[in-house]
Amino acid sequence: MSIDYNEKIPNNVNLSTDKTLQRALERWQPNYLQWWKEMGPEGSLDFDVYLRTAISADASGWAHFDYVKMPDYRWGIFLTPPEEGRLVNFGEHKGEPAWQEVPGEHRANLRRIVVTQGDTEPASVEQQKHLGLTCPSLYDLRNLFQVNVEEGRHLWAMVYLLQRYFGRDGREEAEALLQRRSGAADHPRILGAFNEPTPDWLSYFMFTYFTDRDGKFQLCALAESGFDPLARTTQFMLTEEAHHMFVGESGIARVIQRTCEAMREHQVEAPDQLRALGVIDFATLQRYLNFHYSVTLDLFGADQSSNAATFFSSGLKGRYDETKIQDDHVLKNDTYKILVLENDALVEKEVPALVSLNERLRDAFVKDSLRGVTRWNKVIERHGLPFRLHLPHKGFNRRIGALNAVRISPDGHVLSEPAWAANVHRWLPTDEDRAFVTSLMGRVIEPGKFANWIAPPANGIKGKPVDFEYVRFQ
Repeated sequence: MSIDYNEKIPNNVNLSTDKTLQRALERWQPNYLQWWKEMGPEGSLDFDVYLRTAISADASGWAHFDYVKMPDYRWGIFLTPPEEGRLVNFGEHKGEPAWQEVPGEHRANLRRIVVTQGDTEPASVEQQKHLGLTCPSLYDLRNLFQVNVEEGRHLWAMVYLLQRYFGRDGREEAEALLQRRSGAADHPRILGAFNEPTPDWLSYFMFTYFTDRDGKFQLCALAESGFDPLARTTQFMLTEEAHHMFVGESGIARVIQRTCEAMREHQVEAPDQLRALGVIDFATLQRYLNFHYSVTLDLFGADQSSNAATFFSSGLKGRYDETKIQDDHVLKNDTYKILVLENDALVEKEVPALVSLNERLRDAFVKDSLRGVTRWNKVIERHGLPFRLHLPHKGFNRRIGALNAVRISPDGHVLSEPAWAANVHRWLPTDEDRAFVTSLMGRVIEPGKFANWIAPPANGIKGKPVDFEYVRFQ
């Protein structure tokens, strides 16, 4: 499915044949561009950035690389090719033809799903608005801008669904997506993690590794939807989401690499000694990891959720790799284990599988997150150092679900409030940690140069050398 870039709004959905929708989206477009100018990457409007742009929704060869000014980026509406004869694969409608229009009885829930997903996209751009002013290299600045424009395109994807399938309500919701602001006291973003600040590049790498990974699993669940336009939209978004997670995983690996180099070169390992050398010590890395991982776990929602059960039974949102799971895909008689507190101890409890779908998706996220942590530890291991990063217990620092009122240590022990207060500085970033990391955030924009606290990547972008001029300043 090639993309028509001759249109005012690039698309592969034959937008020109639906004049009503085309006019609605063209009215929304100037408001989007105004939002980008106000809330997009600060001071970047005149930069030429070496960006990839989608040219096809096919599985391969879909991206074109060239210099683009970000306000001129060709945001648009791209769906993966339709699957002939596609069926609803789960829930009470299992075996029925997938829906091409919104079923009336599911309209409100579908709109809620699309709005919530859509709200995360501009939120992350807003959270990262100031990061370009402290980039550790041109390579990293370009990657930040690539993530930003793709989050903007993901917003377009959700706005297309709202305007095409939800009429006046959808148009109003599309406008509201541009009116909320990350962290605003009076009009915040819908999900808590998207109101947290991203003040520095270590936070950014953690965000793109963990929080964008939540995005991957949410999109995978939506890609199973019986509402075919939503499934096809999110399938294409997943091709872009993979780069965002790469930025996070490789960024943290490069931070670790640089710290290891400093430890071996100077034969030091104490945090204060490493900080004096201008690199990030492992204890600080672990505390940042603990925070971003635990905040992201809450994005999956309560461990028992009637809404999740409704979305599944209605055929709106499936499970991760739904069609690969060996069960009846209806789940009326199935159970799943969740963690609960009984007699001051954490125990596993069997509950109906239908209400524990959030927990199942969270568990898949945990397994997937562990793979990257294992790769980070291999970097440390190759340097002959004994320290290892780890994921904290999934009940640690939780604010949503059955464990939200329980204090749990990173190794899974239930704590009293005094015990938590006495140790939390060891487990979560302190003001001192954040101040130190902030002190490292000087801007490096000479091609091929990198801030002292991060190692260069092994390879550049699209075969370009690491010292390529990825961003040209005007």
